[in-house]
Amino acid sequence: MLKGTALNLTGTFYPNYKAANTTFNPATFTCAEETVRELLSSTTTSDHPGMLLGKVQSGKTRTFISILALAFDNSFDIAIILSKNSRALIEQTYKRLRSEFAPFVEDGDLEIYDIMHAPEKFGKFELESKLVFVAKKQTDNLERLSALFRENPAMAGKRTLIIDDEADSASIGYAKKAGLIEARKIALQISELRSAIQQSSFLQVTATPYSLYLQPTEIEVTNVTEFKPTRPAFTKLVPVPSDYVGGEIYFGESSRSETDTLESLIHHTVDHREFDRLKKQDGRSFSLDEVLTTRNLAGYRTAIVTFIVGGTIRRLTGKNEGGKDKKLRYSFLLHSEAGRDAHNWQEKLTKRIVSELEMAAVEKKKIFSDLVTAAYEDLAKSLRLDRKPVPSLIELLSATAAALQDEHITITKVNSDDDVAALLDDTGQLKLRSPLNIFLGGQVLDRGVTLANLIGFYYGRRPNKFQQDTVLQHSRMYGYRRPDLAVTRFYTSKAIRHAMAQMEEFDASLRATVEAGGDRAIQFIRKAANGTIVPCSPNKILVATTQTLRPHKRILPIGFQSGYRTGASGIGKAIQAIDERIEKLGGFNSAKPTLVNLNVAIDFLNRIEPTLEFPEDDAPPFDWDAARSALTHLSQQAAKPADRGKVLLWAANDRNSARLASESSHATYIETPDSERTEGQLAKTYAVSQPILFLLRQNGTEGKGWRGTPFYWPVVRAQSQTPVAIYTAETIN
Repeated sequence: MLKGTALNLTGTFYPNYKAANTTFNPATFTCAEETVRELLSSTTTSDHPGMLLGKVQSGKTRTFISILALAFDNSFDIAIILSKNSRALIEQTYKRLRSEFAPFVEDGDLEIYDIMHAPEKFGKFELESKLVFVAKKQTDNLERLSALFRENPAMAGKRTLIIDDEADSASIGYAKKAGLIEARKIALQISELRSAIQQSSFLQVTATPYSLYLQPTEIEVTNVTEFKPTRPAFTKLVPVPSDYVGGEIYFGESSRSETDTLESLIHHTVDHREFDRLKKQDGRSFSLDEVLTTRNLAGYRTAIVTFIVGGTIRRLTGKNEGGKDKKLRYSFLLHSEAGRDAHNWQEKLTKRIVSELEMAAVEKKKIFSDLVTAAYEDLAKSLRLDRKPVPSLIELLSATAAALQDEHITITKVNSDDDVAALLDDTGQLKLRSPLNIFLGGQVLDRGVTLANLIGFYYGRRPNKFQQDTVLQHSRMYGYRRPDLAVTRFYTSKAIRHAMAQMEEFDASLRATVEAGGDRAIQFIRKAANGTIVPCSPNKILVATTQTLRPHKRILPIGFQSGYRTGASGIGKAIQAIDERIEKLGGFNSAKPTLVNLNVAIDFLNRIEPTLEFPEDDAPPFDWDAARSALTHLSQQAAKPADRGKVLLWAANDRNSARLASESSHATYIETPDSERTEGQLAKTYAVSQPILFLLRQNGTEGKGWRGTPFYWPVVRAQSQTPVAIYTAETIN
């Protein structure tokens, strides 16, 4: 089909599928039509595919099924769905397809097979129907699939659409170390499959484009490698309606607000030491008799109680809005360890928390009302912000006690693919057996497995190196969850939340570049051994060690403590020396910043670094070398060569920022020593082609949580005219 040729929109499959799914966003069908039009008019291969780019749990499967329906009406006879190497996910995909296409299967217009259970031969009559084969990206599955087409010439002659779902999982020809051979073998097998089919189109579907672009074209320009994503034959974006809840909600600006917002109230900070207590039983931390009172389990206990209370609130208000009681079911996920022994302990612990809470409710103990009231007051704040009804506390206490006594809570341990497969319902989602469902699991609950009505997520995975696509896919709280957002809570440590926020920023920047197309580019840079900033291949990036540099980006330490004024490591003289240098450069609180050479700005950072300490191990990590490298890179981005290697400098004194955030804040440490009214306006006005370094001299009083001595709080802000860049402090060898 040539570009501009009309699609057949009146065939057997597509009109009926649309009519059966009137609740779908019309943009979903528009996307399907645009994609099929491109598939018919473009040449697509595994090296040059069509791409369907969505977000985690944003409706990618719904969209590609719509594409399938339309493709079958437009000369495609066979579809192959390649799924992640997971029995649970392959079964979920198979069940979903059979459910969505049930009328066509019943009428004999379509047959759907798991490749490992498909016949070895297909006769002419069978080939008159449309066929769908679901296969794992795994050696045996792909060998059987290729053999099927090789040994059935009539089938090999049919026009076939290959959909590579979760395309960054195994099918990309790059992996690190132990996975290298297997990943390349899968990519080769997919290529062999395509060679066995006479006429095929190839569509990749993903929510994590990072992995798809590990091997981009690199162009070295002025000592910077610009990553211009290798363009697929075409890219179509899965429409994301307003009720989608994703990274922007969890980690965007509103989530970091010092005043209560719906987004900031989602977050509960967990003491990172609690993760070890969830790994194995240790009587030195607490006994099982203390599960409702021990401080050493405060985060997880709060998570369980708040989930029970939140689900009960939604059931109460849902019934009042006309919802059917039995259909109002909610889920909670604990994902902190991968080992079976840890899951066994977590199951034992969770059951004990629930049973002790039930006993306290029956006996009308104060601890029951105290725990439920605390959760109620927390959730009531976000319910009111969201203008949702809030039941009375008396009504809630009674309903929560009834939920416990009537066994509304189911606790399910998920250790393996087999466990997940056994738990899937007819639509391919995890079955919610009761009103309140607590799932305890690990890696098997990631990519593609859907938990309906997830309103509580306790996340404590602590890999040595956070992998971008893995952590994003762990984000099971993403999806069409807007109606339940006010009772949704996310529990993790400050360090993990910081890493996830960095990843969201990275992902958003990369996604924006991929979506924009054209000549937009992302620069990948690293610090060389001699201290210079040099190009870095994207396939060397370790995302947990990155900083995303974009216009107006702020770089500053958080969670530190000042040094002492006197003593062997006293900072008094160092601060006095910085004061004198600032006075020579124009002084404090000037009307506009001073333009200085890069080495002057770096010297200030070098002088400030030893005056600040990081005594708490849960404070967000701050990499001084990365800050200096980022400032160096930003200083080289001016369009005119004469303006490069310069930094704007502005200093203020007599500042009184506190160290710790208020008790009512979701944050632990103050994160905004600079204000939008002063520093923000200065940056917007002057930091156009050069970055700006703010040196904010704090009085450092003990009343504000400091050590009674002045110190400097540095803040770097990127200029408005700078390309997006990814700086990495560590690379893959």
